[in-house]
Amino acid sequence: MGNWKKAGLITAGFVGGAAVSLALTVFADKDVRTGLPIEELRTFAEVFNAIKQGYVEPVDDKTLINNAISGMVANLDPHSAYLDADAYKELQVGTQGEFGGLGIEVGMEDGLVKVVSPIEDTPADRGGIKSGDLIFKLDDTLVKGLTLTDAVKRMRGKPKTPIKLGIIRKGESKPIEITLIREVIKVQSVKSKLVEPGFGYLRITSFQENTVPALVKHLNDLYKQGPLKGLVLDLRNDPGGLLNGAVGVSAAFLPEKTLVTSTDGRTEDAKHQFFTTPEDYLRGTRDDPIRDVPAEARKTPMVVLVNGGSASAAEIVAGALQDHKRAIVLGSPTFGKGSVQTVMPLPGKTAIKLTTARYYTPSGRSIQAKGIVPDILVEESANDDQRLREANLDRHLANDKDGAATKEQPKPQAIKPAAKPKNGGKDDGDENESPLRELASKKDFVLNQALNLLKGLQIMQTRQ
Repeated sequence: MGNWKKAGLITAGFVGGAAVSLALTVFADKDVRTGLPIEELRTFAEVFNAIKQGYVEPVDDKTLINNAISGMVANLDPHSAYLDADAYKELQVGTQGEFGGLGIEVGMEDGLVKVVSPIEDTPADRGGIKSGDLIFKLDDTLVKGLTLTDAVKRMRGKPKTPIKLGIIRKGESKPIEITLIREVIKVQSVKSKLVEPGFGYLRITSFQENTVPALVKHLNDLYKQGPLKGLVLDLRNDPGGLLNGAVGVSAAFLPEKTLVTSTDGRTEDAKHQFFTTPEDYLRGTRDDPIRDVPAEARKTPMVVLVNGGSASAAEIVAGALQDHKRAIVLGSPTFGKGSVQTVMPLPGKTAIKLTTARYYTPSGRSIQAKGIVPDILVEESANDDQRLREANLDRHLANDKDGAATKEQPKPQAIKPAAKPKNGGKDDGDENESPLRELASKKDFVLNQALNLLKGLQIMQTRQ
């Protein structure tokens, strides 16, 4: 596994004001270096000198160089970025499942911060931030002109301090303002519930360092309550996280030595296959929690729930279970974040986060800008098609499988929830309340469809 294994931290996904997902490795010891473009560097030097001598106010060398690096990297794609010392430190803290901020998954669009979705039970979620919101102002600072890293840095801050977001929302005639109070975001990665006798429910909100052992604990708790006829794994609005967490979660439901995902890029370090083996899902520990997974967990009929907020690591798990026919994937198409970000440390405790590879499912499908298409399409609401996805982001990386000879199967017609009645021309009190805010809510239309499917499979198995 080379430098990938040496560095130890490989993640998949992205979140702003919450957590950032990436792959951590080092290319500093590479012997092969490309030739430098002398003419272009002369132009750069002339611009640098012109600013130093003639700009209306003095600018120090460090600021100019940092800004040049930031612009060079940020213009590659939505997920590549220059990380100053503070951003680099916060990124490392974020993968541990606890960090300060608002809890918003974000990208950039037309120079504005665009919300993918708020993370469950965070200030953003409780404050009414919605998928697709465009943030144009942070307190008195306009977002236009800021990098995504700068914007995320401003959204973070000391707990209990307020921040006012200026938002453009589709369907609203004028901008709206939402004031949120920052918190130390403690992400409870795994939650579970026995929704009915014989039917278990697991929700993974993000893939953190403790996700795999937490999943195993919840699985054991569910099976201790009696044999399960069906299991629902809910990955909706899961923005991703650590890659080894995704491999470990897949290992809980698939046989050992099963391919989970592969990556491919220009360097040898970027080409790798990840299997359900301890060396691919353990990091920094000899304890293997997968050994304690109930044997029934690999046999119980299973449905995986996804939507447009399911990104990267969540897509890797859904794609692996779908390709190996271990589970039926149900919901709406996923986000389509199928690229690997590598964090390359630089002097001064800074780093660059650079896109270095693409993810593929076990059958070779590229996730990038396509996502995982569910086996059964079920819409959560009438706004499902309006969700922000990777393909909507400026400068998004193309799907390298586009134009392949294989024909895409026609998509089945989606199952849609019945329209909610209006009371006196006003929205019903629960109209805008997401069922995901309650664990395994009885009002959750998509979850109910999954349970009906599992019960149907149980009846079919009984008759055989």
